[in-house]
Amino acid sequence: MTARAGRTTLTFTLVAGALMGCAQTDDGAERTGVVRAAPSARTMPYDLYTHCGIDEALIGSTYFEAETPLSDGSGNPPEGWGNPSQRGSMTLTSDTEAVFTDDAGHEVRFRARPGARGFKHICA
Repeated sequence: MTARAGRTTLTFTLVAGALMGCAQTDDGAERTGVVRAAPSARTMPYDLYTHCGIDEALIGSTYFEAETPLSDGSGNPPEGWGNPSQRGSMTLTSDTEAVFTDDAGHEVRFRARPGARGFKHICA
């Protein structure tokens, strides 16, 4: 068998296995299943409004609320956060969950508020 024929056979075998979703268990038995792509997260630049604390976010047309709201206790962002906003990235991990991160190491998890048509709190 030539090197090229060997590569072609190996490539065909790998592609066929991936398409068929075959795998072997530890005991050598063959298992079949459907190959599914993992859901892809969508990340975008995001300016998070922080002036009255970190509590809500509008992403597209969906209102989200922080799983754990953050403030300094007086309705301001905690120390180390920008005011009135913090530049970073928002990653939609699903239709109902998002995570804000920034270069300062902050991370805030948000959950969608189904049916919401506005912010719960308006900050001046």
